[in-house]
Amino acid sequence: MTKVNFNPSNKGWRGKMGELIFRLLPNGTAVVSRAPKKNKKTRFSEKQLSHQERFQAASCYASRASKDNPIYAERAATMPMITAYNLALADWFHAPVIHRIERVDGRILVKASDNVLVTKVQVTVFDEKGTVLERGEAVQGEQDCWEFVSPVEGKRIVAEAWDLAKNVTRLELM
Repeated sequence: MTKVNFNPSNKGWRGKMGELIFRLLPNGTAVVSRAPKKNKKTRFSEKQLSHQERFQAASCYASRASKDNPIYAERAATMPMITAYNLALADWFHAPVIHRIERVDGRILVKASDNVLVTKVQVTVFDEKGTVLERGEAVQGEQDCWEFVSPVEGKRIVAEAWDLAKNVTRLELM
């Protein structure tokens, strides 16, 4: 791969020209590479086709979200070589992580994180028969800690965390 520094004669180069592909990187440099060879006999597996569909959906989300949610641009500005679109694309593929659930003095603490932002944490308390005793949204505390006040002593607690891309993760505490 050849890197090209911009000067007035090649400032607008982008795309494919013959067998060469010109790309502009976020840091202002251009990269020139050979075009990939296409094989008309290539048949994709079901797994590959599924991934292509998922990537297309992620791309649609990232195109819209990188413009609608300023947090992607803010975060991307602090990272070299990352655009708001790239960050939104990565967010679509990565669900939040719930690290732990704790019960402390009538409160339920949920530690949840995401590569961009956890937008909501919901806590549900069940009895031993599986009946919902209490359900509600936790309030964000310091850093990645979310707090839900619940005087109800249940047998089982379920926490769910959402991110900007509407990915959800669920963790259960018995």
